[in-house]
Amino acid sequence: MSEQPPYLRIADELRQRIAEHVWEPGDRLPSRAQIGQECGVGENVVRRAQELLISQGVLEGRAGSGTYVAEPRERVRVVRSSAREQPSGSPFRQDMKALRRQSDWESRTDAKVPAPGEIATRLGIVEGELCVRTTYEFLADGKPVQLSTSWEPYAVTGGTLVVLPEGGPHAGAGVVNRMAAIGVTISHAVEQPEPRHATAEEASLLGIQKAALVTHIRRTYYSDEGRPVETADIVVPAAHCEIVYEIPISR
Repeated sequence: MSEQPPYLRIADELRQRIAEHVWEPGDRLPSRAQIGQECGVGENVVRRAQELLISQGVLEGRAGSGTYVAEPRERVRVVRSSAREQPSGSPFRQDMKALRRQSDWESRTDAKVPAPGEIATRLGIVEGELCVRTTYEFLADGKPVQLSTSWEPYAVTGGTLVVLPEGGPHAGAGVVNRMAAIGVTISHAVEQPEPRHATAEEASLLGIQKAALVTHIRRTYYSDEGRPVETADIVVPAAHCEIVYEIPISR
């Protein structure tokens, strides 16, 4: 049996000290040099151990200050289900209402953006064809819990009241309800979740450590004619959010 990597052993040691209340939430950890000397390892090993615990939400790093024991943070339960699509209102708002949390989001829309290759493939259009791109930062009780970048073919919504997802009379209503307002019936969505490490920009927006684990969901909505009408890249921090899928059973 291979020996456990040193950084995992140190991570276990740090985790045990926190469990035994040697360090309490909010406490600043000793320097890496001091921890390394106590544990008989180099500073780089301590750094890797701390980075692992930061990605798991056990520790948090503060630029120019050091590493601290993270305050307990309840994970947000995010349910992916057809039941999220309500007759009115945002699916995210419905999720947060069920959890008794305050919901909000910030968004930016850019119209007539040429579709990159991957997005064009997902939407079944030609690369460079114009789309409406909207980026979102979703908040629960004022804290970021989800990022999303949505793409809609301009040929579908251009010249209608729903061309801007966060503007007009149907602002914030969600893709299904907005499309219904212009006579496009969405029959189903396909989601492809996968784990990966956060980019520097994602980590900054979500308030997590660079390269922390996130769940990346590629979602595409299809009309009842089989046409893709929206695709999005959704990013959720693994340490702060629990993703649950509900599967309807036909009878």
